[in-house]
Amino acid sequence: MVIRRVLAPRIDFTVLRRELGLPERYPDAAQRVAERAIATTAPPATDRTDIPFVTIDPRGSRDLDQAMFLARRSGGGYRVHYAIADVARYVPVGSDLEAETWRRGQTVYLPDGNVPLHPEILSEQGASLLPGVDRAAVVWTIDLDGDGATVAVRLERARVRSRAQLDYAGVQADVAAGAIPEPIALLPEIGELLLARGRARGAITLRLPEQDVEPHGDGWRLVLRPPAPIEDYNAQISLLTGMAAADLMLAGGVGLLRTMPEPAPGAVERLRAAAAGLGVRWPDGATVGAVVDTVDPADPRGAAFLDQAAELLRGAAYTAFDGTVPPQPTHSGVAAAYAHVTAPLRRLADRYAAEVCLALHDGTAVPQWARDALPRLPEVMARTDRVSSAADRGAIDLAEAVLLRDRVGAEFDAAVLDVDGPRDDGRPAKPRGIVALDEPPVIARCTGELPLGERVRVRLVTADPERRQVLFEKA
Repeated sequence: MVIRRVLAPRIDFTVLRRELGLPERYPDAAQRVAERAIATTAPPATDRTDIPFVTIDPRGSRDLDQAMFLARRSGGGYRVHYAIADVARYVPVGSDLEAETWRRGQTVYLPDGNVPLHPEILSEQGASLLPGVDRAAVVWTIDLDGDGATVAVRLERARVRSRAQLDYAGVQADVAAGAIPEPIALLPEIGELLLARGRARGAITLRLPEQDVEPHGDGWRLVLRPPAPIEDYNAQISLLTGMAAADLMLAGGVGLLRTMPEPAPGAVERLRAAAAGLGVRWPDGATVGAVVDTVDPADPRGAAFLDQAAELLRGAAYTAFDGTVPPQPTHSGVAAAYAHVTAPLRRLADRYAAEVCLALHDGTAVPQWARDALPRLPEVMARTDRVSSAADRGAIDLAEAVLLRDRVGAEFDAAVLDVDGPRDDGRPAKPRGIVALDEPPVIARCTGELPLGERVRVRLVTADPERRQVLFEKA
């Protein structure tokens, strides 16, 4: 795994925070509610502290939503224990804290610090599944057969205790050394089984490199990092749980799904044509997901194909229902019904979806406060998804512009990821597209006749930090 980095000078993200209307601090009234809840809320009666859970997150994380323990079943197959922070326990219905979480919707991450959904005393302390301390959790126990198919699901509120806080880079190194921590020793095995099941049903897993801005000394660094395999395996456990949650909701006739429509008519055929032009092999009968899994994102043609494939994964939404199952309940990227329930410290919707699942599993009435929230959640989540995406993109755009502002006129080697299509009004479009520089790891707009998936030489014509704009032209 090759990680590309380049150092950038000091960058002030304050303007971006103001532009997005992000709050500077947590309101005092809501903060006090969180402090009282952490101090006075009793732990769950059910004790599962004997299960040696561990967490796996990016290095340095403090808002730890999930912990897992994986084991073999005595009769064959696997048992997945997945503990999710029981946030609803600490957010009183009708309180100032609940109201503030609805205003925020989700945690927004910026290089100079996050804007949390919950106060830090809750999200990074009292409700976070930190190691060595007892925590309240919603515990999913999912039994799989030898092929990775779900055969049983159990759900309960319980007290848990994580044994260790692991990070992706460390665990990936452990995998390479053949010394994976025992609680997750089966993660690569189970992860591969679940990935194979996803391919078989038509799921699409895009392993695109992640562009990020990280603190570095007195400045920042721009990073292009391919996902480690262990991240894919970890994501499969979350997907497994989300599909189990969706099945509970659909059987019970009430819930909140994460949905995505099927690709528009002709979209797959256009991708197939792009594959042929880029030299990507597409065997007869192979699904999009199966082809995607064969592509090397480090190869310019492979990266261009994956960029084209990402166009199929559009239109993700939250879909609430109560009494009537939605006509389109599935997520086309997952190729199954799916729900968000595994990140309640960071996403508002997960808190309410988990409460629905607990009631449906136990055969009890869904709490009215959770039921009433369902139809209001899609709009809140859509609005805050847009803010979160704008924060991610804005931070990267600013870092790129600052990094390159003294290099206008310089030429760089790049790969062409995308080429603009014709204008909607039928008029000729100015030739342009998206290029990815070799060094520094910048992805930006470029004008000129660009051959998709080929390497080109480009010249920097604009690097404007105030407008957060970078533009190249074909040299």
